[in-house]
Amino acid sequence: MDSSILPALLIALFIPILLHLVTRFKYSSYNLPPGSLGFPFVGQSISFLRALRSNTDHQWYQGRIGKYGPVSKMWLFGSPAVLMAGPAANRFIFSNKDLLFTGTRSMNLLSGRNILMLSGEELKQVRGALQNFLSPEMVIRYVSKMDEEVRRHVKVNWVGHKTVKVLPLAKRLTLDIICSVIFGQEAGSVREALATDFPAMVRAALSIPVKIPFTRFSRGLSASQRIRKLLRGIARERETLLQQQQAHGASAADDFFTYMLALRAEGAHSLTVEDIVDNAIFLLIAGYETTSVLITFMLWHLDKEPEVLSKITEEQDEIARNKGPEDALTWDDVSRMKYTWKVFTAQSVTHLDANIFPEPSNFDPARFENNSSIPPYCFVPFGGGPRMCPGNEFARTETLVTMHSLVTQFRWKLCCKEESYKKDPSPTPLLGLPVELEPRCLPENAHA
Repeated sequence: MDSSILPALLIALFIPILLHLVTRFKYSSYNLPPGSLGFPFVGQSISFLRALRSNTDHQWYQGRIGKYGPVSKMWLFGSPAVLMAGPAANRFIFSNKDLLFTGTRSMNLLSGRNILMLSGEELKQVRGALQNFLSPEMVIRYVSKMDEEVRRHVKVNWVGHKTVKVLPLAKRLTLDIICSVIFGQEAGSVREALATDFPAMVRAALSIPVKIPFTRFSRGLSASQRIRKLLRGIARERETLLQQQQAHGASAADDFFTYMLALRAEGAHSLTVEDIVDNAIFLLIAGYETTSVLITFMLWHLDKEPEVLSKITEEQDEIARNKGPEDALTWDDVSRMKYTWKVFTAQSVTHLDANIFPEPSNFDPARFENNSSIPPYCFVPFGGGPRMCPGNEFARTETLVTMHSLVTQFRWKLCCKEESYKKDPSPTPLLGLPVELEPRCLPENAHA
């Protein structure tokens, strides 16, 4: 054996042992919950990823809860973490405005310092700003813009096609919609620039943050840096334009950056341009990933539930019958989609406790018809308290506008009845959910 190889091997063995001892010593003086931090830097990341991608994450959680209880320490994606489960944990997290979230190292490097990582007065200021931007009053203004994006998307990507893959189309649609709201009139050019980099950044969210070339994290980090450079440039341009407009006694905020910069000028918050960019990335991720998955799985479930689909169709056809074929949806139309939204909330993955929801794996919209019967903090698809998702009304409206167009124009049938899914990081059909499309005649207009 080459004499230089043996020292290298000894060093390779010694470094992990040293890291393990240093980590144990560092946290030995803290009053931490039970559990194991595992191997330094990696911890439980690999086993957690394996569980997500084999769709056994619920069993993974239950295994830790059974071993350590509802609160336990671990190490995920480069950072120490705590697993908290159950209604009491939900209440503690969502009602505590002073609780500081740091995020995993991978998420911090990719998305920066956003609302999820703030606390106290800073959280109050930023949450207030985001809530105002995505408030029902503002969403009312966005409905026609959403409807325009959905109609354009469906005409190009669905009409005239015998089969489509739902997930990639849903992701492209939700990216188009959130870009139109965040970037205003320049949305078209920006979303084209984001089309490749943004999915790469999102896919890297659950990965071990090691900067090794060609790894998922390395590709995601490079994409994040390009996105950040693009958004930083847009923010600087809007800042200059806003200053010029204010110098002439006029300003118009039709995009997120101008809106946040105008609020800062009024003293409503003290975020830097970099902070505003971080929160723009947060809104992009939230508007792109979660809603597209929700729409995809609704089409999956509705293919198997003809009675539920029939009730949704009846509700949506009634709305369509009272409008002309070119009339855009309005807030009043969305407000009438009550049954459709109950069906959407039924497929959340947050209510798998059989002690609270009987047969939690079954698709059962009726379980949510009487929300008062659900114990507090047991069903929290949009968070709660001071940590309620500021975009919940936006997501609801975006989803309903999309489903109105799909339900009134098509019937669909799964191409692969046995398709399964993994979580990467959100639930992802392995084949992208290919479906066969059958056009429907639009309901006859009642006023024709």
